[in-house]
Amino acid sequence: MKISPRTVLKIARLYHLADDNTPVKALRHLKIQTDESHIVAEFILNKQHFAVLYGSIIDEESIDELWTDKPANAEMLPNPLDPICIETPFQGKFVTMLHIMPTKQRLDVHLSTSFDPLISRSLWQKYIKAGYISVNHRVVTTPKFEVDEADEIAVKLPEQEQASAELPVLYEDDDVMVVNKPSGLLTHAKGGLSTESTVAEIIRPKTSFASDTDRPGIVHRLDRDTSGVLIIAKTADAATHLQRQFAQRTAKKTYLAVTDGVPKLAAAKIDLPIGRNPAAPSTFRVDPNGKPAQTTYRVLAATDAQALIELKPTTGRTHQLRVHMAHLNTPILGDRVYGKPNASRLMLHAHQLEITLPSGERKTFEAAIPEEFRQLFPKIAAAPNEPGEATHD
Repeated sequence: MKISPRTVLKIARLYHLADDNTPVKALRHLKIQTDESHIVAEFILNKQHFAVLYGSIIDEESIDELWTDKPANAEMLPNPLDPICIETPFQGKFVTMLHIMPTKQRLDVHLSTSFDPLISRSLWQKYIKAGYISVNHRVVTTPKFEVDEADEIAVKLPEQEQASAELPVLYEDDDVMVVNKPSGLLTHAKGGLSTESTVAEIIRPKTSFASDTDRPGIVHRLDRDTSGVLIIAKTADAATHLQRQFAQRTAKKTYLAVTDGVPKLAAAKIDLPIGRNPAAPSTFRVDPNGKPAQTTYRVLAATDAQALIELKPTTGRTHQLRVHMAHLNTPILGDRVYGKPNASRLMLHAHQLEITLPSGERKTFEAAIPEEFRQLFPKIAAAPNEPGEATHD
């Protein structure tokens, strides 16, 4: 048994829901369910939601059986030919028309449950506030604006930029994923509406942790211009396990950097507190009133003007390595904030991460030394024996 949109429109005219001038395209969101003896056709017409049952004899008791997912708010319309009967003869069959009463819902909730559940509700709120959503041909910028299924909702999202580089996977199991983040790629959006690709959005389909936020799977971060090892939690339990290690400083991180200038000491421990710079609140500086911060470094190779160094932070303050090295008058090469934009990228690389997986196995993950580093130090070899340490404080 079949039914065409034109036939549905004829039935709507029979029930005085449309007139002879109403075109077929006025039927919106037409959805048809068929079985051997009956058809259920749902549609939106004149901003109202209807459903028509079409087929053999229909009585009031059988409607629920014929339409198993009938909404509780569906009300039968009177038979236009005989108000005593619920069914109306039509082209050798019978029809019954139901009006599905509107149920109001917040716009952001409707979009996150009905349009694209993979987009978090918080991100839908940002899209709404940015003016990307219209209801009945009018832009709506209030997430709590109420809509129902009869409303015509149009979504025109900004085009998402593609990542400029692939996201190489270093390791993956049921609990975690370890990737080598390219320089220039954000770890996650910074709270505002972001139209560029991020690690979080790339890995979103593979994680259930924080899936309703802008940072799914993220348990630690690397600055945009820093490359290297980044571990992702695929479940909430895995996230708790990993976050505890970062908080308790049992996760061990090793970075490589090229400095603009050569540190005076071949190896040292920098123990200098870091605080926000009030003159430029998005940046940080060494501040006696700041939070404790410790970094151990050693020089692996050097020229007259630059050094390849290994950095091991004990704490994890924002921009810690960049601030500490800049304080020694040897900023990291290419640091546009704390040094000079004198390289194609920030020459900072998260080389290794030692951490205990949720399985209980202790592993060290390593991201290969970037080619930009090798071009400056073509004879990079195994690190030399560690010299003694001095202290900067």
